[in-house]
Amino acid sequence: MLVLLPPSEGKASSGRGAPLKPESLSLPALTDAREAVLDELVELCAADEEKAREVLGLSEGLRGEVAKNAELRTAGARPAGEIYTGVLYDALDLASLEPASKRRAARSLLVFSGLWGAVRVTDRIPSYRCSMGVKLPGLGALGAYWRAPMAAAMPEAAGDGLVLDLRSAAYAAAWKPKGEVAGRTATVRVLHAPTRKVVSHFNKATKGRIVRSLLSAGVAPAGPAELVEALRDLGYEVEAQAPAKAGQAWALDVLVEEIR
Repeated sequence: MLVLLPPSEGKASSGRGAPLKPESLSLPALTDAREAVLDELVELCAADEEKAREVLGLSEGLRGEVAKNAELRTAGARPAGEIYTGVLYDALDLASLEPASKRRAARSLLVFSGLWGAVRVTDRIPSYRCSMGVKLPGLGALGAYWRAPMAAAMPEAAGDGLVLDLRSAAYAAAWKPKGEVAGRTATVRVLHAPTRKVVSHFNKATKGRIVRSLLSAGVAPAGPAELVEALRDLGYEVEAQAPAKAGQAWALDVLVEEIR
């Protein structure tokens, strides 16, 4: 099983660890593309704070993020699972998982990123600010920039098992499963059952809990249909729509009564 996650906008500090080693990150086919984004982001943030703040869409209160980006090459690095914070990652709570569940997380979780393309939760990265919605002056819109590199790297990363896609729309733009990979992919919405509406906070929190439940239970569904049954066994109310034709993903709705 491969689980595709969005990053979090908020991130923990880099800490005092050894600096980034781009060549050590997972999905080495993305190394050149990562280096190009990293080079432009560092240069932009080191040269012109106001322009960088505009490009990155940062408010006055987030001005310090520009200086942080300028030092990405020398800043301390920590496992991505410790860097990403926010609602989904709080609910997932990787640090409190049992050792076997942590090993499953290391194998199965892949976090998409405007800067890195995608990383494993064990990959060591510095804290940064660069969403997939950013349009860099040289490389252009990152969602479009990453499509070719990700198309080359992701089929191998997806393997031959289930792909559970929990990304938000901006990050899903960087790679769309195609062909037979799409047929074993399941996307998930979390709906407030009484209103049938998506509400951002509990959408993210429930997705974090779903991933934690699967990791903790040690279940490895072979495909989307098996995933539906596994989630129901774990106590989730799930409605599933199989693809109407080849090359499309399964669509799962998880219904939640309470917003929390």
